[in-house]
Amino acid sequence: MKKIFLILCMSLISAGLIFSQEINIKLSKVGFDIPTDTLPSIEFELLNLQGVKEKLSDYRGQVVFLNFWATWCGPCRSEMPSMEKVYQDLKDEGFVILAVDLGEDRKTVQKFVDEYGLTFPVVLDETNAVGGMYDARSIPTTYLVDREGNILGRAVGARPWENPEYMDLFREILEM
Repeated sequence: MKKIFLILCMSLISAGLIFSQEINIKLSKVGFDIPTDTLPSIEFELLNLQGVKEKLSDYRGQVVFLNFWATWCGPCRSEMPSMEKVYQDLKDEGFVILAVDLGEDRKTVQKFVDEYGLTFPVVLDETNAVGGMYDARSIPTTYLVDREGNILGRAVGARPWENPEYMDLFREILEM
Protein backbone atom coordinates (compact mmCIF):
# COMPACT_ATOMS: atom_id res chain seq x y z
CA MET A 1 0.00 0.00 0.00
CA LYS A 2 2.85 2.39 0.89
CA LYS A 3 4.49 1.64 -2.44
CA ILE A 4 1.31 2.52 -4.39
CA PHE A 5 0.92 5.77 -2.44
CA LEU A 6 4.57 6.65 -3.04
CA ILE A 7 4.24 5.96 -6.78
CA LEU A 8 1.06 8.06 -6.92
CA CYS A 9 2.76 10.95 -5.09
CA MET A 10 5.80 10.79 -7.36
CA SER A 11 3.50 10.85 -10.40
CA LEU A 12 1.65 13.88 -9.07
CA ILE A 13 4.87 15.70 -8.26
CA SER A 14 6.33 14.97 -11.69
CA ALA A 15 3.10 16.20 -13.28
CA GLY A 16 3.36 19.42 -11.27
CA LEU A 17 -0.02 18.92 -9.59
CA ILE A 18 1.14 19.02 -5.96
CA PHE A 19 3.43 21.96 -6.58
CA SER A 20 0.75 23.95 -8.41
CA GLN A 21 -1.79 23.24 -5.65
CA GLU A 22 0.69 24.59 -3.11
CA ILE A 23 1.23 27.70 -5.24
CA ASN A 24 -2.54 28.17 -5.60
CA ILE A 25 -2.94 28.12 -1.82
CA LYS A 26 -0.15 30.66 -1.39
CA LEU A 27 -1.56 32.90 -4.15
CA SER A 28 -4.96 32.77 -2.53
CA LYS A 29 -3.54 33.66 0.89
CA VAL A 30 -2.05 36.88 -0.49
CA GLY A 31 -5.27 37.93 -2.22
CA PHE A 32 -5.20 36.42 -5.71
CA ASP A 33 -8.31 34.91 -7.27
CA ILE A 34 -7.35 31.50 -8.63
CA PRO A 35 -8.90 29.93 -11.75
CA THR A 36 -10.58 26.60 -11.03
CA ASP A 37 -8.96 24.99 -14.06
CA THR A 38 -6.08 25.73 -16.41
CA LEU A 39 -6.91 29.05 -18.00
CA PRO A 40 -4.78 30.19 -20.94
CA SER A 41 -4.06 33.89 -21.17
CA ILE A 42 -5.72 35.83 -23.98
CA GLU A 43 -3.30 36.88 -26.70
CA PHE A 44 -3.16 40.56 -27.59
CA GLU A 45 -0.99 42.98 -29.53
CA LEU A 46 -0.54 46.62 -28.49
CA LEU A 47 1.90 49.44 -29.23
CA ASN A 48 4.57 50.20 -26.67
CA LEU A 49 5.78 53.73 -25.91
CA GLN A 50 8.26 53.55 -28.78
CA GLY A 51 5.46 52.76 -31.25
CA VAL A 52 6.48 49.11 -31.67
CA LYS A 53 3.87 46.35 -31.55
CA GLU A 54 4.22 43.91 -28.67
CA LYS A 55 2.30 40.69 -28.13
CA LEU A 56 1.78 38.92 -24.83
CA SER A 57 3.25 35.81 -26.44
CA ASP A 58 6.52 37.73 -26.95
CA TYR A 59 7.08 37.02 -23.24
CA ARG A 60 6.40 33.27 -23.40
CA GLY A 61 9.00 31.46 -21.33
CA GLN A 62 8.93 34.16 -18.65
CA VAL A 63 6.60 34.70 -15.72
CA VAL A 64 4.50 37.75 -16.64
CA PHE A 65 3.11 40.20 -14.11
CA LEU A 66 0.36 41.67 -16.32
CA ASN A 67 -0.87 44.92 -14.78
CA PHE A 68 -3.80 47.03 -16.02
CA TRP A 69 -3.59 50.65 -14.88
CA ALA A 70 -3.91 54.36 -15.77
CA THR A 71 -1.94 57.49 -14.83
CA TRP A 72 -4.97 59.14 -13.20
CA CYS A 73 -5.59 56.17 -10.86
CA GLY A 74 -4.36 56.92 -7.33
CA PRO A 75 -3.85 53.28 -6.27
CA CYS A 76 -2.05 52.60 -9.56
CA ARG A 77 0.29 55.50 -8.91
CA SER A 78 1.00 54.26 -5.39
CA GLU A 79 1.99 50.73 -6.47
CA MET A 80 4.23 51.71 -9.41
CA PRO A 81 7.42 52.25 -7.31
CA SER A 82 6.83 48.84 -5.73
CA MET A 83 6.42 47.26 -9.14
CA GLU A 84 9.65 48.87 -10.35
CA LYS A 85 11.49 47.43 -7.33
CA VAL A 86 10.13 43.94 -8.07
CA TYR A 87 11.09 44.28 -11.73
CA GLN A 88 14.64 45.34 -10.87
CA ASP A 89 15.03 42.46 -8.41
CA LEU A 90 13.58 39.70 -10.63
CA LYS A 91 14.01 40.70 -14.28
CA ASP A 92 17.20 38.65 -14.66
CA GLU A 93 15.41 35.56 -13.31
CA GLY A 94 12.76 35.42 -16.05
CA PHE A 95 10.15 37.72 -14.48
CA VAL A 96 8.69 40.54 -16.55
CA ILE A 97 6.22 43.24 -15.67
CA LEU A 98 4.01 44.22 -18.59
CA ALA A 99 1.97 47.31 -17.72
CA VAL A 100 -1.09 47.91 -19.90
CA ASP A 101 -2.25 51.52 -19.71
CA LEU A 102 -5.97 51.84 -20.28
CA GLY A 103 -7.38 54.58 -22.47
CA GLU A 104 -4.60 57.14 -22.49
CA ASP A 105 -2.36 58.57 -25.19
CA ARG A 106 1.37 57.94 -25.54
CA LYS A 107 2.42 61.45 -24.46
CA THR A 108 0.50 61.28 -21.15
CA VAL A 109 1.83 57.81 -20.34
CA GLN A 110 5.42 58.65 -21.35
CA LYS A 111 5.41 61.67 -19.04
CA PHE A 112 4.26 59.45 -16.15
CA VAL A 113 6.84 56.73 -16.93
CA ASP A 114 9.61 59.34 -17.03
CA GLU A 115 8.43 60.99 -13.79
CA TYR A 116 8.40 57.64 -11.94
CA GLY A 117 11.57 56.29 -13.56
CA LEU A 118 9.84 53.11 -14.73
CA THR A 119 11.92 50.70 -16.79
CA PHE A 120 9.54 47.77 -17.30
CA PRO A 121 7.60 47.41 -20.57
CA VAL A 122 4.50 49.58 -20.96
CA VAL A 123 1.93 49.16 -23.72
CA LEU A 124 -1.06 51.30 -24.65
CA ASP A 125 -4.63 50.01 -24.74
CA GLU A 126 -6.13 53.27 -25.99
CA THR A 127 -9.55 51.73 -26.72
CA ASN A 128 -9.69 49.59 -23.55
CA ALA A 129 -10.30 46.51 -25.71
CA VAL A 130 -7.64 44.38 -24.01
CA GLY A 131 -8.70 45.60 -20.58
CA GLY A 132 -12.20 44.46 -21.48
CA MET A 133 -10.98 41.03 -22.58
CA TYR A 134 -9.26 40.67 -19.21
CA ASP A 135 -12.25 42.03 -17.26
CA ALA A 136 -10.15 44.87 -15.80
CA ARG A 137 -13.16 46.88 -14.60
CA SER A 138 -11.36 48.11 -11.49
CA ILE A 139 -7.77 49.22 -11.64
CA PRO A 140 -5.17 48.30 -10.86
CA THR A 141 -5.86 44.71 -11.84
CA THR A 142 -2.92 42.33 -12.01
CA TYR A 143 -2.66 38.86 -13.52
CA LEU A 144 0.19 36.44 -13.02
CA VAL A 145 0.89 34.39 -16.14
CA ASP A 146 3.16 31.36 -16.02
CA ARG A 147 5.94 30.56 -18.46
CA GLU A 148 3.55 28.56 -20.67
CA GLY A 149 1.05 31.41 -20.94
CA ASN A 150 -1.51 30.16 -18.39
CA ILE A 151 -3.11 32.46 -15.84
CA LEU A 152 -2.07 31.62 -12.30
CA GLY A 153 -4.23 34.25 -10.61
CA ARG A 154 -5.72 37.74 -10.57
CA ALA A 155 -5.48 40.46 -7.93
CA VAL A 156 -7.64 43.58 -7.95
CA GLY A 157 -6.28 46.61 -6.12
CA ALA A 158 -2.87 48.00 -5.27
CA ARG A 159 -0.41 45.88 -3.30
CA PRO A 160 3.00 46.39 -1.70
CA TRP A 161 4.51 44.00 -4.26
CA GLU A 162 8.08 44.32 -2.96
CA ASN A 163 7.09 42.89 0.45
CA PRO A 164 8.74 39.56 1.31
CA GLU A 165 5.48 37.54 1.12
CA TYR A 166 5.05 38.52 -2.55
CA MET A 167 8.74 38.34 -3.45
CA ASP A 168 9.08 34.85 -1.97
CA LEU A 169 5.99 33.75 -3.88
CA PHE A 170 7.27 35.24 -7.15
CA ARG A 171 10.58 33.44 -6.69
CA GLU A 172 8.79 30.17 -6.00
CA ILE A 173 6.73 30.61 -9.18
CA LEU A 174 9.91 31.29 -11.12
CA GLU A 175 11.17 27.87 -9.98
CA MET A 176 8.12 26.08 -11.43
